[in-house]
Amino acid sequence: MTSRERIRAVLDFQPPDLVGLEIHPSTAGLYEHGERLQRLLQGFPHDFGDFSNLALPTVNPDAIQPDGSYCETRTDAWGITWKHYIFGAWGIPEARPLDDWTNLDHWQPPAPPSPSGPDCDAARANAAAHKQKYYLKAGWGGFFEQMHSLRRFEDVLMEIALNTREINRLADMLVEHESACLGWALGLQPDGIGLGADFGTQEALLLSRDQWRRFFRPRYEKLLAPVREQGCDIFFHSCGQISELLPDLADLGINAIWPQINLYDWPTLARRCRELKLALALHPERSHVMTSGTPEQVRRHVDDLATAFVPQEGGSWFYLEIDNGFPWENIEALFEAVARYR
Repeated sequence: MTSRERIRAVLDFQPPDLVGLEIHPSTAGLYEHGERLQRLLQGFPHDFGDFSNLALPTVNPDAIQPDGSYCETRTDAWGITWKHYIFGAWGIPEARPLDDWTNLDHWQPPAPPSPSGPDCDAARANAAAHKQKYYLKAGWGGFFEQMHSLRRFEDVLMEIALNTREINRLADMLVEHESACLGWALGLQPDGIGLGADFGTQEALLLSRDQWRRFFRPRYEKLLAPVREQGCDIFFHSCGQISELLPDLADLGINAIWPQINLYDWPTLARRCRELKLALALHPERSHVMTSGTPEQVRRHVDDLATAFVPQEGGSWFYLEIDNGFPWENIEALFEAVARYR
């Protein structure tokens, strides 16, 4: 099997020749671990791409403080001012343009990418070359995350519950923007499209399932309709405990989910996802195992995931993302453990 064929088999719940693998080289992890992580990733093939030209990130030297720590303030294209304390990690919004709703009348999202021109032509050529061997997953969106970056998180939740005119108007603006971005990504003729939103706390949904169905589901129907029409697979990421939403995600035509795996009873999750035909990204637990566990605990964790979800039979694959704060010996143990299934 080529890598592309392998992931197609995994998503179809068919046994692949090797356990599927996806690796994301996070900026924070690359910055912290530098050349040794770069070399490890370049020498470790996976099914979603090639890291032979992977470059190390560079930091603005003015952001390095006298004590050696990192701190930087930036304002993005959405008008949000962020304070960053960890290079490569999502920051803390310090100034949000829509904390005052009176700004909504003259606020606009940034322009989506142009559907034509030399940059677009180059992206399409790169996508076609990528698909000769690897599975191509394109796009990334999260209009809920954008909503509570533009406006206070607690206000957004309250206004969704109250179904205010302003929160609906904002959501529709963001869905329109995300639809345009997905349209650009679909122009690359990808195998799959990725999107997501963190809808759970560590124990339950952030809002009731009925509220989610009223506010979010119709908007996802609109977003995903052209993706389904093109025949692309749909990947959905959500941190938090979202068991209640799994049937809705399957109904929306989503093919695979990337959950916060440690929040679930694994046999129950494996059974439900097979029933719903939702393939699973197996992302080893990072808040405890990868940061403060021992190498042996990391290896055992990978084996426990493989025992519970049986990726050899299809329907799941390993997803590895190296963040800041992982001891190097745990990173080596993680890759060694996954290599045994490859």
